Amino acid sequence: MKDKILKIVKENTMLIVLVLVVLFFNTTTHGTMLMPSQFNALITQNAYVYVLATGMLMCMLTGGNIDLSCGSFVCLVGVIGAKVMVNMGAPTIVGILVMLLVGVIYGAILGYVIAYINIPPWIATLAGFLALRGWGVALLNGNSNISPLPPAFCSLFSGKMNDLFGGPRIGGVQYNMTSIVIALIASVIVVFLLFRERATKIKKGYVADSFVKVVVKSVLICFVIMLFGYKFALAGGVPYSLIWVAVIVIIYSFITSKTDIGRYFYTIGGNKEATRLSGIDTKRIMFIAYLNMAVLTVVSAFLTMARFQAANSTAGTNYEMDAISACVVGGVSAYGGSGSVFGMIIGATLIGVINLGMSLMGIDANWQKVVKGVVLLGAVVFEILNNKKTATK
Repeated sequence: MKDKILKIVKENTMLIVLVLVVLFFNTTTHGTMLMPSQFNALITQNAYVYVLATGMLMCMLTGGNIDLSCGSFVCLVGVIGAKVMVNMGAPTIVGILVMLLVGVIYGAILGYVIAYINIPPWIATLAGFLALRGWGVALLNGNSNISPLPPAFCSLFSGKMNDLFGGPRIGGVQYNMTSIVIALIASVIVVFLLFRERATKIKKGYVADSFVKVVVKSVLICFVIMLFGYKFALAGGVPYSLIWVAVIVIIYSFITSKTDIGRYFYTIGGNKEATRLSGIDTKRIMFIAYLNMAVLTVVSAFLTMARFQAANSTAGTNYEMDAISACVVGGVSAYGGSGSVFGMIIGATLIGVINLGMSLMGIDANWQKVVKGVVLLGAVVFEILNNKKTATK
């Protein structure tokens, strides 16, 4: 029994830490942390982290590789998009397509020099880190920002879903029933997928979780989903930024767990040479990783621009560090070959909760960086010690 408990704690360490951190900040802020407005802030202020961390996950799986240029690229591609939509007066869809095209071009160039010219990723992306922000600031022509962005663009990436069901008004609070309905549908889908996965494993003769474990997992996940749905119902509706994050997370969760190309990312990180000798085009996988990172960086630029309703010279500052931290804290190996989208979500949420909680407590921004640095270092130390224990068994 003791071994089972220790195993559960070990497998869910960061999730347990996340719960404890939330409870800590909720206590120190006298309940402010769990107010509906803070649930909304947690998503809208950290949506870019989830998106960038998803792309960073794919890069890190290939051998601990990272992209240092993504924050600067957010600045550059945001300025280009704003010039198209504001200065040139082009429709929103044209601005979005231009930004995506720029992302594909940059991702293809970056992926090519890393995969086929064999320039180390940290050098190639460090060059981008230095050059892209300078280019973006230069395009501003001495202005601090370009604004206001078209309302349609801001609404698409930072607005909230309207209530389609006419929620009741109770105690002076208007409930957005659409949020509750979405949460219920998501809960049903999660339960269905968990039990279908268990049934599939049993049918194929694989090791599967016990019925009780699946039930407990379903209850906990549904509780979290319904809690967010309820809080969003009180806060005016589900943010569109959450919809974008959810779509991206679901797609990449499927890719990494259910497709051959997703498994190739893991095998390259485990042993690149063995993967190459087995007939897998490792250069193509590396190329795809960085092309994919650039496209997701454009999506994070959409979310950032819409949130501030402008493109400015400071957009994307330290975004690359937030994405890397989210992955490492979420259990993605700094050496490659292991990690998951779910773990990344936990890591990104933990970073977001720490940011939000310390802001509510009025802690100086410099000390916030200190705390995040300690959390990051602690996650890496935990991974190393855990790997040593596993190796000695």
